[in-house]
Amino acid sequence: MRAMVLREAGRPLEEEMRPIPSAGPGELLIEVTACGVCRTDLHVVDGDLTDASYPVVPGHEVVGRVLDLGAGVVGWTRGDRVGVPWLGSTCGHCPYCVSLRENLCDAPTFTGYTRDGGFATHLTADARFCLKLPHASFDDRTGAPLLCAGLIGYRSYRMAGKAKTLGLYGFGAAAHIIAQVAAAEGQTVYAFTRRGDTRSQDFARSLGVAWAGASDEAPPEELDAAIIFAPVGLLVPEALKRVRKGGRVVCAGIHMSDIPGFPYADLWGEREVRSVANLTREDGESFMLLMERHPVSVHTTVYRLSEANTALADLRAGRLDGAAVLVP
Repeated sequence: MRAMVLREAGRPLEEEMRPIPSAGPGELLIEVTACGVCRTDLHVVDGDLTDASYPVVPGHEVVGRVLDLGAGVVGWTRGDRVGVPWLGSTCGHCPYCVSLRENLCDAPTFTGYTRDGGFATHLTADARFCLKLPHASFDDRTGAPLLCAGLIGYRSYRMAGKAKTLGLYGFGAAAHIIAQVAAAEGQTVYAFTRRGDTRSQDFARSLGVAWAGASDEAPPEELDAAIIFAPVGLLVPEALKRVRKGGRVVCAGIHMSDIPGFPYADLWGEREVRSVANLTREDGESFMLLMERHPVSVHTTVYRLSEANTALADLRAGRLDGAAVLVP
């Protein structure tokens, strides 16, 4: 088994040979066929998130095939195509789990963060938290980004409410998927990027957004809601200025730089700011059904597993349109 291992924050990943693991009780042993590279992986590698279990194999947008089933596994057979998302397991009995808010569990595990992930040729995963992927619409490489960029984007999109006009700040892997979903559902989408990033703006327009411009520009009309995918706290007061009274700003990332102070007048008028934390299994099931009904075009740049550090560097530098995907 080959794996890209992070031994401490702020260091490059190191390739390592390991024995193929065995599926424990309730687990699947999975042969990885593709793994997306997410901005959260970058936060883990850079040390922005403090609870990583080093050494750890990153990667939580995993597509593969079931090789073996641990004791007690039901609903899966050998050879099934499987998706492994960020939420690796939950305790099942804390107040959040019993109130159907397992994304807020007090004792969760996270794939590629507190348990080994998919920057590898094989991994094990809790069968209860794995997802069945739509076969007709996506191959493994284009399906991988759905496991986080798609899922977190979808949870953020649902949290934004029934917005007729929707702003997306940061047009990367998640935004390029959700922009297509929103447009297909009749919403008018506006894309905001770093000033001067005309490539990303052209990319956004090619996917059907009505307008694309710099994050400090005003769109042609007020927004009902905005989703911030970029990990930049400065965008929160900027987005608040653009949403109408009663509008909502959703912060989609697991990590964001500090939000600066802003006038109360920008929040007044029953505007809201909300964050998104992780995902639930229901999110995954609902999103995959949506993808069966309304497939989107997932743009990917493919790297070999040994090129994981290059993929992370390209993501950090903003050199990607869509998503990066590693293949063994």
